[in-house]
Amino acid sequence: MIRLFRPRTLHSYSNFVTHHKITTSICSTQCWFSAQAAILTPTSMELPSAEFDSHAYGALLRRCIQNDDPITAMGLHCEIIKKGNCLDLFATNILMDLYVKAGLLYDASKLFDEMPERNTVSFVTLSQGYAQSQQFFEAVGILSWLHREGHELNEFVFTSILKVLVSMGWAEFGWTIHGCIYKLGLDSNAFVGTALIDAYSVCGSTDSAREIFDGIACKDMVTWTGMVACYSENNCFEEAMELFSQMRVAGFEPNNFTFSGVLKACLGLEAFDVAKGVHGCALKTNYERDIYVGVGLLELYTEYGDIGDVKKIFEEMPKKDVIAWSFMISRFAQNDQSEEALKLFSKMRQAFVAPNQFTFASALQACATMGDVELGKQVHGLVLKVGLDSDIFVSNALMGVYAKCRRIEDATKLFEDYQDKNEVTWNTMIVGYIHYGDIEKALNLFFKMLENRIEATEVTYSSVLRAAAGLATLELGIQIHSLTVKNSYEENTVVGNALIDMYAKCGRIKDARLVFDMMNERDGVSWNAMISGYSMHGLGVEALKIFQMMQERGFKPTTVTFVGVLSACSNSGLLDQGQAYFQSMVWDYGIEPCLEHYCCMVWLLGRLGHLDKAVKLIEDIPCKPSVMLWRALLGACVIHKNVELGRISAQRILDMEPQDESTHVLLSNIYATERSWKDVRSIRKSMKSKGVKKEPGLSWIENQGTVHSFAVGDGSHPDMRVIKGILECLRIRTRKSGYVPNYSPVLIDIEDDEKERHLWVHSERIALGFGLFRTPPGSDIRIIKNLRICVDCHATIKLISKILQRDIVIRDMNRFHHFQDGICSCGDYW
Repeated sequence: MIRLFRPRTLHSYSNFVTHHKITTSICSTQCWFSAQAAILTPTSMELPSAEFDSHAYGALLRRCIQNDDPITAMGLHCEIIKKGNCLDLFATNILMDLYVKAGLLYDASKLFDEMPERNTVSFVTLSQGYAQSQQFFEAVGILSWLHREGHELNEFVFTSILKVLVSMGWAEFGWTIHGCIYKLGLDSNAFVGTALIDAYSVCGSTDSAREIFDGIACKDMVTWTGMVACYSENNCFEEAMELFSQMRVAGFEPNNFTFSGVLKACLGLEAFDVAKGVHGCALKTNYERDIYVGVGLLELYTEYGDIGDVKKIFEEMPKKDVIAWSFMISRFAQNDQSEEALKLFSKMRQAFVAPNQFTFASALQACATMGDVELGKQVHGLVLKVGLDSDIFVSNALMGVYAKCRRIEDATKLFEDYQDKNEVTWNTMIVGYIHYGDIEKALNLFFKMLENRIEATEVTYSSVLRAAAGLATLELGIQIHSLTVKNSYEENTVVGNALIDMYAKCGRIKDARLVFDMMNERDGVSWNAMISGYSMHGLGVEALKIFQMMQERGFKPTTVTFVGVLSACSNSGLLDQGQAYFQSMVWDYGIEPCLEHYCCMVWLLGRLGHLDKAVKLIEDIPCKPSVMLWRALLGACVIHKNVELGRISAQRILDMEPQDESTHVLLSNIYATERSWKDVRSIRKSMKSKGVKKEPGLSWIENQGTVHSFAVGDGSHPDMRVIKGILECLRIRTRKSGYVPNYSPVLIDIEDDEKERHLWVHSERIALGFGLFRTPPGSDIRIIKNLRICVDCHATIKLISKILQRDIVIRDMNRFHHFQDGICSCGDYW
C-alpha cells in the first residue's frame, strides 16, 4: 500500500463529549451502557424479531459502518445485551470493526476481552485499531498473541504487521516477516507483496522491492502504483517513468497515487515537458482535483512554472487539507515572499483548517524573514493555544524568530527550557548569536554542543567558520577546519565556501585559493567568495581571472559577483576594466546597479584623481545618494587634498548623520594637511559640543589563542618594556637603511622630533613589536587595525619586512597588506 504521511488531527470536542458520556455510563462487565444509550436506537430502524437473529444484527451493524453512525450502533449493542448478548463471532467482529473505525478503541478492546471465542479477523481488527491510534507496541502485541494461540496467518495478518513496522520506523525488520511469508507461499499474493514493496521502499532496497514486484502473480493497480512510488521515493526517477509506461501498456489506468509518484519522478528528472503531459493525463481522468495530485502539481509548478500557475492550481483544488495549505505557505516563506505566506496563513485560519507543526514552522520563518517580532509573538500565542510549543520544528522556528529579531534573551530562554534539543536547535542559537553580534557566545555554544556529543552539520561548521572569520582568529579557524576534515565535511560545498571566506579574512589568501581549487563542486557563492577574497587583499588581477573562469564554466554572475569585481578594480586602480565591467553588468547581464556598485565606482574614480567624474556619477544616480557614496568621495578628497570638495562631501554626510565621527576627523585631516589650524580647531570644537568622540586607533594580534589589543601610545601591556626596546632597535636599523619619516600623518602643530616619536607609538607598530617578541622566528605576523594604515607606517613596515626577512600581514579598515621582502601586495595603492 502507499504510505501517506498525514498529520494526526484531534477529535472534535463534540465527539469527545459523546464518547465520554457513553463510556462513563458503563455499569458492569455485562452491561456497558446505561438505559439512556438504548434510547439512541432510531425507531425507523427495523429491528430483528423477538427470536434473536445474530445475522440480522450483523447486517444492521454493517449498515451503521457504511453510514458512519456509531451512535446508532451503540444503541443496537444495548439492545443485543438486553436480549442475552448472543452475537455470533462474525457479527461480534463487525461490531468491533465499527468501534475501531469510530476511534472508540476502549470499547473495541473491552469487546475483544469478553469475546468467548476469537479468530484471525478479531486479532487483526483490534491490531489495526491500536495502529490507527499510534499505539504500535500494543498492535504488535496483539498480533503476537494471535500467533501464540495458533490462529491462521493469512495475508491480512502479514499486511497488518508490515504496516505497523513501517509506522514504527522498523521497516528493516520486514525481511524477517518476508521469510515467514515466503515459507507460507504468500509472496506472490498481490496484497502481501505490495506491503513488502512498501517496507523495502522505506529501507531504500529498491532491488528487493522489484524482486517482490516481479514475483507477484496477478498484479493489480495498487501493486503497480506501489512500485512506481518506491522508485520515486528512492530517487530512481528513470525507473519510475519506465515502469509507469509499462503499466499503461499493460492496460492499467493510473490513479491519484500513481500520478503523485510520477509527478515526483518528473520533478527529479527536471522533465517539465513530460510533467505537463502527465498533468494533461490527470486532467482527462479528473484526478487533478485530488488532494495528492494537487500537491504534486503545486510542487512541480513551484519549481518550474511561475507563481501564477501555482496559485491557479491551488485555488482550483476543491478540497484543500492542511498539507496543501502548509505546502503553499512554506514555498512562499522559502522564496522570500513572506507577506504572501502570512496572508495565506490568515486565509487558512479563516477556512477553519487547523494548522499543524509544519504550517506554524513556515509561518514563523516568514515572521523571522520580515523581522516582525510582534507578529511572531501572535503566532507564538496561537502555538501555545493549540499545544504545539513542545514540537521540535515549532520550537526551533520560534527560537529563529526571536534570534533574528534581536530578542536574543527570549530565544535563549526557549533554548534553555527545551529538553529534546536536536542539531537544528543548537544551530539556530549559534546563528542567532552571530546575527546578534555576540560571536564569543556563539563559539562557546559550539564547543558546548560538541561536549554534549551533538553531531555538527554543514550549517554548524559554516556558521562557526564565519564567526572565526569575523574575529579574524586564524588559529580557531584552523581548528574548525580540522574538525570538518575529521567529520568528512571538507568536501561539502557550503563548508568549503565558509573556509574560503575564513582564510581570506584571516589573511591567508593562498590557503583560501587552495580550498577553492580542491573543491569537487562549486556554486555561485564559491566563485563570489574567491573574487571578494582577492579583492580584499588588493589582488585585482587575480580576482578578474577568477571572474573570467567563472564565466567560462557557465556560472552566471549576480549582483554580489559584480560588487566583488568592481571592488577588485577600485582596490587595484584598474580604471578601464572597472568602467567596462560596470557597463557590461547593465548591458550584458541586465543587472541594475545598486549603491554598493556605485560606491565602488566613486572610489575607483576618486582614488585615481577623477574627482569631477566621481561627482557627476553621484549626481546621475537615479536614487538618493547614500552616506557610503559621500564617504567614498570624501576619502578621495583627503588623499588628493581637495579641501572644497571635501568640505561639501562632509556636509552632505553630516546632514544625514550628524554624529558621524569619521567625517569630522577626515574633514579635520584635510584642514590639517593644508595647515589650516583654525579650521581644525573649529572642527574639534564642534565635535566637543555635539559630544562626538574620535575613535582611537587600535590594533590586535593573536598569539596562542589569545587576542592582544594595543592603542596609540599604549603603555599598559605587561610586555611593554620589551616592546619599546624592540621598537627603538627597529627605529635605529631603519634609519641606517635609509628610512626618512613622513610627518604628514601627524596632524598636530609640533616639532619634527616629537612627530617622529608619535609615529613610533602608532598601534600597529606596538602590535608589531609584540609579534616580534612573542611569535617564533620565521613565522608570519598578522595584525588587525581598525583604521586605515598611515603612509609612514606602511613605508616603515615594508622596510622592516626586508630587514628582518619576516612576512607581515596587516588588515586595516579597507583591505589587507602583505609585506614581504620590502614590497607590499597593494603596490602602494590603497
